[in-house]
Amino acid sequence: MNNTIQQILKKSRLSVTESRGSILNLFINSDGALGHGEIEKQLDTGFDRVTIYRTLQTFVEKGIIHIVPSTDNVVRYALCAHGCQEGHHNDQHIHFTCKNCHLTLCLDHVATPAVQLPRGYTELQTEVIVTGICEKCNLESSRN
Repeated sequence: MNNTIQQILKKSRLSVTESRGSILNLFINSDGALGHGEIEKQLDTGFDRVTIYRTLQTFVEKGIIHIVPSTDNVVRYALCAHGCQEGHHNDQHIHFTCKNCHLTLCLDHVATPAVQLPRGYTELQTEVIVTGICEKCNLESSRN
């Protein structure tokens, strides 16, 4: 287990365990968001579903990962960028999902549009999901 993983877990006041290290390593090395099923397939150590689920929930609570909204009702998680902490996520950003390969990315550098709500309404969170074709799939289709 590398130092980055140990530092993230210790900063979040979590004990360093094999399951936490393995799951966090997947997120650090992932190009996009991961679903529970994808995580389960990628882990070769055979952690049970409950361990994976509890680890994901703990990581969400501690501000290590956040839940990514989706149009297909599949819960995906992504590594939090700067500004997330225990009990508070800075996840007001746009997400992109590829219709071909289902890659889901956080577009932290793209500003979430301001929404003008009617008087008396209070915004708690804005979720924007852009669906389209990712760069890799566009390149593959142009080669054909």
